[in-house]
Amino acid sequence: MPDGLYERDILSWSKYQADLLRRLARGERVNDIDWEHVVEEIEDVGQSELNAVRSYLRLMLVHLLKLRGWPDSPAADHWRQEIISFQSDAVQRFAPSMRQWIDLALLYARAVKELKGAKFDGISPRVWPVTCPVGLDELLNEDEDVLGKLFEVDP
Repeated sequence: MPDGLYERDILSWSKYQADLLRRLARGERVNDIDWEHVVEEIEDVGQSELNAVRSYLRLMLVHLLKLRGWPDSPAADHWRQEIISFQSDAVQRFAPSMRQWIDLALLYARAVKELKGAKFDGISPRVWPVTCPVGLDELLNEDEDVLGKLFEVDP
């Protein structure tokens, strides 16, 4: 393997390693596989996907909280569209094995914290639920009426 290629040019390194792994899979003898970094990169891919799904879920919750807090805001339609977009991205990248690594209560707490002290058009938000009122399955179900469930405002 070219010396220090991993540190200098990760794209070239990854293409080179992929070529070596394909050759190995065909039964060729190869000696330059950078096993330490290959293993690290494979682990990083999974972690990156998990972090992306967590981020989309948190963004969904932030926008759902905005809708709950300011239902009459002129930005409400935009927030709804953002929720649909984030949900679509989360669904596309979600894998069942991620379920055990997603702490919805933590994501909800972070969403609430992100909006702490926020005002829109000089208006403070309506009260938000103390705990997340929807589950992961509801957030990932594109047919589910998440908006209605999460943001039914008590009279």
